[in-house]
Amino acid sequence: MNGLQVLILAVLGILFVASLTALLRGWSSRKEGFVWCALCVLAAAATLWPQLTVKAAHALGIGRGADLVFYCAVVVMMIGFWMTYIRLRHLRRDMTRLVRHLAILEAQSSPEQGAARPPSSSS
Repeated sequence: MNGLQVLILAVLGILFVASLTALLRGWSSRKEGFVWCALCVLAAAATLWPQLTVKAAHALGIGRGADLVFYCAVVVMMIGFWMTYIRLRHLRRDMTRLVRHLAILEAQSSPEQGAARPPSSSS
């Protein structure tokens, strides 16, 4: 085992423990915790036994194991970016609804003031 494999396994071990801790403390759902832990285990297996990725790649008609890992990483990142984009859209929508609701409540609580005016500064 070379130095890079040791470093990768150490990082994966830390990520696995962090994922397991988040799962056990309820900071993540069971599904999320399971997915992250499974990804850490799969990455560790690919790091320890690189010939497994070569065999899997050949079975799928891909020339090298590194190419298979790269393709999988690209797909996983695209899915992650898409999920992040959807979450941001939902947050933006919820924020807009909240601001509208607060503006309506504020307008209803002080109808005699009319249109909203910026606060005046006294010099």
